Amino acid sequence: MKKLLLLLVAVMGIASMGFAQAKKGVQTMTIKTPTVQCEMCKNRIEKYLLREEGVQKVNVDFRKKVTKVTYITDRNNEDNIRTAIANIGYDADDIKAEAEAYKKLPKCCKKPEDGGGQ
Repeated sequence: MKKLLLLLVAVMGIASMGFAQAKKGVQTMTIKTPTVQCEMCKNRIEKYLLREEGVQKVNVDFRKKVTKVTYITDRNNEDNIRTAIANIGYDADDIKAEAEAYKKLPKCCKKPEDGGGQ
């Protein structure tokens, strides 16, 4: 019985140390994404960013035009994430969308001045 209790305490201690280390290098950032127009834009960005190394969670709010990204700091950084969004064809804070990627977006995902939007 004592061995079982000791084993249980050891496992819980090791597990709690693992969770503490995982939380240590996690950060959430908010990026202004002013060119996000619709649900399709939201889905495209979320799907793409979740493939980026270290990205754990992505939430795009196309009505407020912001994207929240939770990532592991030793696997990725803010500039890389902004650049990834720009490479899909959307503006991300001060980084402009990559022109060729923007041209490939569906019409509804383009800026209103380019005939897009809802």
